[in-house]
This record gives sequence, structure tokens and C-alpha cells, in this order.
Amino acid sequence: MKSQRNISEFILLGLSYDKSIQIFSFVFFLFCYVALLAGNLLILVSIRCSPLLHQPMYYFLSHLSFIDICYTSTVTPKLITDLLVEKKTISYGNCMLQVLTMHFFGGTEIFILTAMAFDRYAAICKPLHYVIIMNRKRCHLLVLAAWAGGAIHALPLFSTTIGLPFCGPNVIDHYFCDIFPLLKVACTDTYITGVLVIAFSGMVSLVTFVVLFVSYGIILFTLRNLSAEGRRKALSTCWSHVTVVILFFGPVIFIYLRPPTTFPEDKIFALFYTIIAPMFNPLIYTLRNSEMKKAMRKVWCPSLFSKEAQS
Repeated sequence: MKSQRNISEFILLGLSYDKSIQIFSFVFFLFCYVALLAGNLLILVSIRCSPLLHQPMYYFLSHLSFIDICYTSTVTPKLITDLLVEKKTISYGNCMLQVLTMHFFGGTEIFILTAMAFDRYAAICKPLHYVIIMNRKRCHLLVLAAWAGGAIHALPLFSTTIGLPFCGPNVIDHYFCDIFPLLKVACTDTYITGVLVIAFSGMVSLVTFVVLFVSYGIILFTLRNLSAEGRRKALSTCWSHVTVVILFFGPVIFIYLRPPTTFPEDKIFALFYTIIAPMFNPLIYTLRNSEMKKAMRKVWCPSLFSKEAQS
């Protein structure tokens, strides 16, 4: 590989040159990262230590929380530390590793969200067969398929990126290593690589997004036959999932489903799917979820839960 490149590191331009904006961003994103870790760990441990783990929806949610932690941790710690230094650099090896892990965990999250949508479809549209459809073995297979799908999504992109020659400028106008910014500094024609990125990232995201919304359209159509209380309970879980899907898929589709180029706004949109959406996931899934709140009280405040149960 050394014959294809004569650089050992890349320089990241980050979010802004303004010192005051960098200080504000440091405080803000440090808060976001701590909140993200705390919220997702709270959900993960609460589900793992309660009977909710045996329910498919919460089983998938525990995996989503774990993936959110891994996914964001590939980018956010580096972003936070870079806000405190003048020269933001990343080694070639770490840059390639960031590309691999970002797309691996991002792809896995896409397929986990799809599995969660399938679970909601089975629960609402096939209630009498739900226990048979979403049995434990099938849940395990869906999670395994999500992780395998993430690997299948990431490996072609990674192998193509690591094969790019870098011989000239090494300045990346972003706060992390991603494929489109790397294509701009590669010393070769990157048209084919750009098409591959659109096929493996943009089209996968778009098709999954369409499938998810079609499935929720079917769910909403089915809700007509439920009671008012049944509709309220079903919609409370569905809207949570739809909100997460929009926050995650919207920016991803904007960045990856277009000709291989970069815009200044890309960094702002990338913040949504790398930090903002994973941070809001715990809030979205717990604020209106009585079962999740009950499980949290039981795990973290057992004495208080016992008093509430007795009363």
C-alpha cells in the first residue's frame, strides 16, 4: 500500500475556525456525548436486568442502544478533543479504521431499525400470530442478520477506500474521515468509487427508508380496526420509532444519495446521524413508555419501586 501513498496522516479542518465557536462546541458536544452514554447505558442495563429483555421490541432496543454507543464513539471523542487543539490530525491507519467502523455500525443500525419495524408490524397487524412470528430464535436471527448486513455494507466501501492512492494534499474539510471528503484528496479518478458509495450507502438507506414507511403505512391502515385505547398504545410505540428513523435517515440520504461531492452543510447534517439522533434515542423511547419507566425504577430504585407496588 505504501507505493500508492506518500502521506502518513490527514489534517482535519473541523467544524469552525472561530475560537469562541470551538469552545462552545466543546462544551455542547461533551454534554451531548455524556448524555448519550448515560442514556443508552441506562436503557441497555435496565432492559438486560429486567423481564423486558424477553420481549422482542425491548430486545431490539437494547441492541440499538449498544450500537448507538459504539457508532458515536467512533467519531465523537476525536471531535471533542480536536476542539481543544490548534492542529487537528489523524493518522492514515486511524482514518481508514474510522471509515470501516462508521459504516459498519451505521449499516448495522439501519438493519436493527428495520427489524424493529418488522416487530411492530407483526405485533399490530398479526397480533394472534405475534408470539409465533417473533419467537426467540427469529429475534436472534434478525439481530445476527443486522450485524452481518452491517459488515456486508461496510467491507466493500472500506476495501475501495483503502485502495485509493493519496500523494498530494492531505487536508480533509470535515471533522472525521468519511468517503466523499477522502475522494476529494485522492490522486486518481474517483468516479467509480463515488458510484459505489451511492450504491452501498445512498441506495441502501433510501430503499430501507421507503420499506420502513410503507410498513408504517400498513400499520396505520390496520389501526382502524383497533379500539381507541389500542390505537393510542400502538401509536405511542410507532411514533417513537418513526421519529428515530427520520432523525437518522434524513441526513444520511441527503449526504450519500447524490453525486460524489461535498458541501459545507455536510458537517452539520453529519452531526445529526453521528451525535444528535443517538443522543435523543433514549429520550424518544422512554418518555412515553410506561413499561420502560417501570423497568428503570425497578432496576435503579428497587426500594422506591417496592413502595409503589405495595401502595
